Amino acid sequence: MGRLQASLIFEALSTACVSTTAFLSIHNMAASMIDNYGTNEVREKYLPDLCSMEKMASYCLTEPNAGSDAASLKTKAVKEGDYYYLTGEKAFISGGGHNDVYVVMARTGDDSSKGISAFLIPKDAEGLSFGKKEKKMGWNSQPTRAVIMDKCKIPASHLLGKEGQGFVIAMKGLDGGRINIGACSVGGAYSCMKAAKEHVQVRKQFGKELEHLQSVQFKLAEMAIKVHSSRLMIRSAAQLLDEANPDAKVTCAMGKKFATDSCFEVVNDALQLFGGYGYLKDYPIERYLRDLRVHQILEGTNEIMRVIVAGSLMKEE
Repeated sequence: MGRLQASLIFEALSTACVSTTAFLSIHNMAASMIDNYGTNEVREKYLPDLCSMEKMASYCLTEPNAGSDAASLKTKAVKEGDYYYLTGEKAFISGGGHNDVYVVMARTGDDSSKGISAFLIPKDAEGLSFGKKEKKMGWNSQPTRAVIMDKCKIPASHLLGKEGQGFVIAMKGLDGGRINIGACSVGGAYSCMKAAKEHVQVRKQFGKELEHLQSVQFKLAEMAIKVHSSRLMIRSAAQLLDEANPDAKVTCAMGKKFATDSCFEVVNDALQLFGGYGYLKDYPIERYLRDLRVHQILEGTNEIMRVIVAGSLMKEE
C-alpha cells in the first residue's frame, strides 16, 4: 500500500476518532522504518506481530532539549562487542510504557546530524524505563510518557540501517508522518463541518433555522473550501512521495502546514456555530478541537514547515 492509499484510510478513520487514528499512524511510521532498514533477522522477529497489531511500535526522536532542533539530540549509543548501550531520555512519546517496540534515534558519532543512528529497542530491554503518564489537552485515547534509557542494552543487530544514517531515516519517516497527520486533520475537520451543517439545519433563532442566515451559509462555504483544499494538498504530497519525486519533501511540508492550520480553523468555526453547546462534552466538537490542536506542533512544528518551504524556494534558480 502506498502513501496515497494510506492517507485515504487515515482520513476516513479520523472522522470517528482523530487521537486513535494518529496513534495508528505513528505505529505505521515506526513499523515501516523497521521494514525498510532492519536486518532480515529483526524484520522476521518483529514485523509479523507489528503488522497484525498484536504489538505496537513508538517513534522516539524528540528530547527534553531537542524539539524542532532534532539534530541536537543528546541520547548516546556506545557499541561494546555484540551490543549497543543507549543512555538518554526521549520526551512526549506516544505509546510510551504501553507499546512493545521503540524506534530510537541516538548519537553514535560526532555532534552533527551525520552522527545520529537509529535503533530498535524492545520494551523488555535491560535499562529501559518510562516516565509518568502525561496529562494532556487532547489525544487522550493514547498514553504519552518519557522513554528513559540508562545503559539500555540491545543486540548490535538492532541497529536500523548503518551508523550515521539515523537522521536521514528519521526525516524520511517524518515526510510520511506529515501526510498522515494532515490526513487526520482533514478527517476530523470534515466530521465537524458535517455536524455543524446538521446543527444549523435544526437550530432555530430569530424565528428561523440558522441555515437561512447568509453569514452562516458563508461560514460553511469557507469551511468546505478549507477541507477540500487541505485534502487535495495532502493527496498531492502523498502521490509525489509514492513517486519518489524530488519535490516530495517540500510538498509534504506545505501540505502538513496548510492542512493542520486550515482544518483546526474549520473545527473552531464548527464549535462557534454550535454556540454554547459546542463547548460541552455532551457534543464531540470540543474533543476534535483538543485533538487537532497538537497537529500544528508534532511531526515538525508548522514554523519548521515554513523553514523547509522557504529553504526550498531560496535554492530555486
